[in-house]
Amino acid sequence: MTITAAIVMYAMIWFLVLFIVLPMRVQSQGEAGHVVPGTPSSAPVDPGLRRKVRVVTVAATVIWAIVVLIIVSGVISVRDIDFFNRMSPPSVVPPAGETGG
Repeated sequence: MTITAAIVMYAMIWFLVLFIVLPMRVQSQGEAGHVVPGTPSSAPVDPGLRRKVRVVTVAATVIWAIVVLIIVSGVISVRDIDFFNRMSPPSVVPPAGETGG
């Protein structure tokens, strides 16, 4: 796995976890009974973004580390998820630097 792939995967996992965590423990202005003029009653009173960003960062780092370990160890490879058998068998693939003929 390249550094770029690891960074992109971390960003994807981070944002996925963020979108899961964002709606948790949010109280709307309508539920609180005090709606600020000019805002909808569904707007959050206090979204608690600092705490959520910390939680998301810790959770995403743990999930990312697990995924990286699985990929780097070779427990799951690309051939394992080739459901339509579009990849050639490993024995047919020529070694690096050879043209196969």
